[in-house]
Amino acid sequence: MTDLFPTTTVDEPDSESETVDAATPVDAAEAAAALLPTGPGAQPEPEVPDPVGDSLLDDAAPPEDAAEVIDAEDLVYEKAEEEVETISPYDMPGKWYVVHTQSGYENKVQQNIEARRKTMDMESHIHETVIPMEDVVEFKAGKKVTTKKKMFPGYLLVRAEMNDISWEVIRNTPGVTGFVGHGRRGSKPSALKRKDVENFLQVKTDGEQTVRRTKPRLLYEVGETIRVKEGPFADFSGEVAEINEDQLKVKVLVNIFGRETPVELEFSQVAKL
Repeated sequence: MTDLFPTTTVDEPDSESETVDAATPVDAAEAAAALLPTGPGAQPEPEVPDPVGDSLLDDAAPPEDAAEVIDAEDLVYEKAEEEVETISPYDMPGKWYVVHTQSGYENKVQQNIEARRKTMDMESHIHETVIPMEDVVEFKAGKKVTTKKKMFPGYLLVRAEMNDISWEVIRNTPGVTGFVGHGRRGSKPSALKRKDVENFLQVKTDGEQTVRRTKPRLLYEVGETIRVKEGPFADFSGEVAEINEDQLKVKVLVNIFGRETPVELEFSQVAKL
């Protein structure tokens, strides 16, 4: 009769060498250590890195050659430190006064005031003198040229602590004819207002004063009377009715036989009176 559930036989170990005692497990590390050579020529046991300890050391002491990390906030802070604060010329020590000079002697008068304030030991009272300049567009040989001209011919600005001594030093300077805003005889001149000072001057980063002009102005203006110097209408004068800066032309109302006739001329053909 065939057995439907056959039994599996397990072969018994043939000898005691194949018997493994479950109660005495084999230590792999000790077995490997027993195979290593001993004595003076033995190699040292390799060190096993501690991942936790190494990570802590890395956080505490970064390598000396590691690149320094700069935060965005540090960059913003450094940029803010480089910005130079500008000061309005009106807020500088002293007040600004307008001095009238002989026409064409503005530069000479400026030199005279500078020399007198040094030789008379008035540098702490008379701070500086400025000749207001502006950019003006002129047309020479059919080309547009920007030149610097005096904003107020015959005048210059003086920043000073006005007292009896500084007043005498300035008004007795050769070439000075007086102060603008001077009242009755013997009274001190009036200082310029903030809006006037800031309109004439602006401060540079190095503290030097310069003219405040964002856009150069044309040499001629609508409504101004000019002289025709070239062409069939030479020596005629007329009023500027229109300016065409792109084509370098100007339309002038010239009086011909008692009637104002518009004449279109080039900038090189006209001149100021």
